[in-house]
Amino acid sequence: MSDLKDKRWRPLRDLRISVTDRCNHRCRYCMPREHFGPGHTYLDRSDLLDFEELTRLASIFTELGVRKIRLTGGEPLLRRGLPLLVEQLKVTTGIQIAMTTNGSLLAAHAESLKAAGLDRVTVSLDSLHDASFQAINDVDFGVDRVLQGIDAALRADLRPVKINAVIKRGVNDSQLVELASYARERGITLRLIEFMDVGGTNRWNRQEVVGASEMLATIGAAFPLREAPPQAVGEVARRYAYLDGSGELGIIASVSAPFCGSCSRARISADGKLFTCLFASSGLDLRRPLREGASNSDLRALISATWSRRDDRYSELRRRRKTLAAEPVEMSYIGG
Repeated sequence: MSDLKDKRWRPLRDLRISVTDRCNHRCRYCMPREHFGPGHTYLDRSDLLDFEELTRLASIFTELGVRKIRLTGGEPLLRRGLPLLVEQLKVTTGIQIAMTTNGSLLAAHAESLKAAGLDRVTVSLDSLHDASFQAINDVDFGVDRVLQGIDAALRADLRPVKINAVIKRGVNDSQLVELASYARERGITLRLIEFMDVGGTNRWNRQEVVGASEMLATIGAAFPLREAPPQAVGEVARRYAYLDGSGELGIIASVSAPFCGSCSRARISADGKLFTCLFASSGLDLRRPLREGASNSDLRALISATWSRRDDRYSELRRRRKTLAAEPVEMSYIGG
């Protein structure tokens, strides 16, 4: 395994692969309908990397030190034949394959994904109430569809099943204890995420950010917690164990406690661009060399040179955002 490091001595350990820029939700913090409505132009199918191209890149990244691959979107389950990609990635790389999904299609696919080699799944769930769920996600169906997907993932043993909840002040911050209770009862790890300024369309306002310390205090008052050590280098969520032994809670505090210093993630967009930061404004085109006959050695050199030049630390510099040259790309394009 390569010992590739960036300018801040951060290793390359995690690869996030966006398999589509399409999604069937219109979450206010990610794909607000006024920007992603009927007139929005998505990537053409021919622009998407096919499964063989994605598997080839994943193999090269594994040689460079990647130990975990996470499939994202958009909504990854909108990509036709996704279990086949999971199988190819698992057989070729032999490393952990995970997926983040909005859960709305998970009930129908959990078993086939597990059979294909998917190790675990994270489901985005911001509320347990239909009214709040529909308002946040801007969909015309109830939260039960997602809850059924979570139950299916548990039955298929896609463990550990995790829930990601983006918390916004005045929107769902009053539901923290309820979300924690739901997760505790099912042996699920709840991860609370501070509202972040990804992209330029979600109207981010710092006043709507509920900080990690406030979330921790709210849940800790109902279910006492203790801090737990990280499980891996580059782990983004701060871990807290429930004192009664009923699992753990994670908090991702990109705004109040940036973790740029240990970030080990690279991202590939659905059309084959390599991004070295969630908040990047541009990426390296890998699709063109892939399709023009570049060898694995050529691709490895491109990726290595890009990571070696990496100096990203957007969250640490957030307060100086106005000085940045360009808006970050949208989360639906790059993957969360």
